[in-house]
Amino acid sequence: MLNSNAYFKFVFKICIRKLPGENEMKVAREDAVRTRKRLLSAASEVFAEKGYCDSTIAEICERAKANVAAVNYHFGDKETLYIEAWRHSFSESLKVHPPDGGIRDDERPEERLRGQVAALLRRIADENNKEFLIVHRELANPTGLLEEVARKELRPLREKMEALVRELLGPRASDTEVRFCAIGIVSQCITPMLVRRMERGRQDDSPGIDDIESYANHVVKFSLAGIGAIREEAEKKRRNVKMKRRSGKALKQE
Repeated sequence: MLNSNAYFKFVFKICIRKLPGENEMKVAREDAVRTRKRLLSAASEVFAEKGYCDSTIAEICERAKANVAAVNYHFGDKETLYIEAWRHSFSESLKVHPPDGGIRDDERPEERLRGQVAALLRRIADENNKEFLIVHRELANPTGLLEEVARKELRPLREKMEALVRELLGPRASDTEVRFCAIGIVSQCITPMLVRRMERGRQDDSPGIDDIESYANHVVKFSLAGIGAIREEAEKKRRNVKMKRRSGKALKQE
């Protein structure tokens, strides 16, 4: 019979050889991270080109040089991959184009508005940015899958824009006026820039935006004029109310 101690030593050595070492586990984790990033990048491209319905896991995996099982492992299903692909594109675009446009918080509000507008325009114009194209496809053929994630991720940007608009409008502005002005500013950026990207390469005489910085200055100038008019109207109403109150008090005293 084999000596029991010798037997257990033999089994222990075999088990140790089969267990992955720390370096092997580290390499496996890094490889998994790289695979996930490749899948997100490939999915962003495919969803931006074809939309959710016409995109396939097979094509995404082919571009990412990964197998279909990797999608199941990292994301579980196509729906989750779609959501995470948009979130990834959005996050990467903010890294390249910070929302403040490089303008400090202690600058005048007009300059901070210029920074936000320019940053948004640059984000949309960036050919490497897929977030807006994915949303464009989503709006054409809605799935509803991006509603919650977009609302969550975009809320800080919307709140920052509205806070800036409120500062420019003054304390008498209503929430509705603030919201409408913020929507107007953002709409001036998104719509023409998306058209610019979609029509790039076409041989026609359609007017376009070639100078982003000049257009950013135009949007800011146009928006500030509108904001100024709304603020002046609000202050005029306030003065009229004060005058009526004074007139009412004078009549009572007589």
